[in-house]
Amino acid sequence: MKKTPGPGMKAPAFELEDASGMRIRLSEALVVGPVVLVFYPGDRTPGCTLQLCAIRDEWQAFSKFGITVFGINHADAESHRAFASAHRFPFPLLVDDGKRVSKQYGATRSILKRDLTRRIVVGISPDGIIRYYRHGFPKNAEILKALKPFAKV
Repeated sequence: MKKTPGPGMKAPAFELEDASGMRIRLSEALVVGPVVLVFYPGDRTPGCTLQLCAIRDEWQAFSKFGITVFGINHADAESHRAFASAHRFPFPLLVDDGKRVSKQYGATRSILKRDLTRRIVVGISPDGIIRYYRHGFPKNAEILKALKPFAKV
């Protein structure tokens, strides 16, 4: 069985499209600074909306430290566009068709032979090492505290 990534481990590389069709590579985002990946179960669901809106509402704190944020789930680009537009997210939502990247990061669980996306937040320093990994809905202050030492600004 493949080991789930965690703090101190190299972050699995990936390339996904955002809602506009632009290709996003983790390696390119890390050149700018730390990266936060928010794996979430579904667009327009109450918990996911609350979590992503909390990041939006504290966007200035993430920006201050040069942190790039990506929301990731399996919904298609059209769903992501509508969700992002309705809530004015200042960060892209990435399309993880087939949940390939979610599986690499341990953000899925199998129930009745279906892989469901789990709510997981991953913080990665510019050297590609996972510095933060938490299930659920962590406070933004906790995420920022873990990544602040790796900020490039």
